[in-house]
This record gives sequence, structure tokens and C-alpha cells, in this order.
Amino acid sequence: MIQNRSRTAARVLLLAFAALGLQLTIPAVASADPASSAWAKLRMCESSGRYATNTGNGYYGAYQFDLPTWRSVGGTGRPDQAAPAEQDYRALYLYRMRGWQPWQCAGMLKLTGDADARSKRVPTYAESAYIGGGGLPAPVPGPGGPKPAWPGVVYQYGDCAAPLKAFQLRMNAFGYGFTGTGCYYEKTRTAVLDLQRANGIKDSGLLGPKTWDAAWNGKAPR
Repeated sequence: MIQNRSRTAARVLLLAFAALGLQLTIPAVASADPASSAWAKLRMCESSGRYATNTGNGYYGAYQFDLPTWRSVGGTGRPDQAAPAEQDYRALYLYRMRGWQPWQCAGMLKLTGDADARSKRVPTYAESAYIGGGGLPAPVPGPGGPKPAWPGVVYQYGDCAAPLKAFQLRMNAFGYGFTGTGCYYEKTRTAVLDLQRANGIKDSGLLGPKTWDAAWNGKAPR
């Protein structure tokens, strides 16, 4: 009986809204573009993360656009001459038009699409601002600076994250010459293994809390 009354009341409310010319709206399901770490991996694979890349092979910039594809998403001039924020924006634009399909590296990295892949929704610049890592500030202590807090994540080959940049720049105190990409590839793995071996830590290549601490408080590698 209570259920029947509830249904009747609901019908009355719906009729009242209709009589007043009001529309009931259902909130749109929020969609989420790929994480900034996915974009960082893509850039590293495509161009070693360099926005100004032009090797003369007909592909340009951090995302290795060819000119027809660049222009198909509204780009002007040459991609490698565009600002990083512009390249990020056009990359998100392309992703929303065609998903990861245009990038060979996306397949190699096994990047998966989400609700915005091929959604055909033209992004705003505000929506693409996160891609270059602007939302992930990394602590960058100098060689003699205090150790930043352990980020609580064990990093391994292929990961990209802001704390990795702090680790890389710290390792420059030992002569490694990192540019601070924040992505864990072969050079970072070498530094991690060197540090583990110098400090009696199991040389797993995983950047865990003991290795993190050793970068600031342990014995210098080599």
C-alpha cells in the first residue's frame, strides 16, 4: 500500500512538472580523459618527451604529428614550433576524435581508451592543461636539500610520476645528468640499481622506500 501511494505521488509530481512546462534533467555522466601519466609515457615513446623535436622524417613535436593530422584538429604552422600547451591541446583534440589509434606508441604501451576516446567532443584549453603535468608539481630539492616525503608508491620501469622527477634530479648530485622527465626508463633503472648495490639493498630495480631514502641519506653510488 505504501509503495502504491509512493508511485501515485511520483506520477502527480511528473504531471505537475509537465503542466508547468518544466523539464526533468538527468546529470550527464562525467567523462575522464587519460591520466597525465599516460600522456607522459606517450610523449617519451614518441619523441623522448621533447616538444621541439624535428628529425626531418615528416613528424613533428612531442606527439609526432604529421602536418595533415595536425591541421585536421585545427593546428596551424608546424607542431614542433607550437607552444607545449598548444601541442597538448591538439593531442587531446585528436584523441577525442580518433582515440589512441593515430599513435603507434599507444599500441606498444598498451594504452586503453576511455569514455572520451572518439567522443567527437572538442576540448577546451582548460581541459587539456593537465596533460603536460601542470597539475603534478614535483618537489625538486637540491643536492644538499632535505629529503622529500616518501610518496607511498613503488615505482618500476615504464612509470611516469612527479616524485620520479625529484628522485632523478637528486641523483644528479651523483653525476647522472638527468633532465628530470619524471619517467622511469633505462637510465633511471641504472641509477636505481647502482644506488641499491651501493647501499646493500636488494637490486630489484624497484624504487621503493629504502631506495628512496638512500638517495638522500645513503652511500653515494659508483
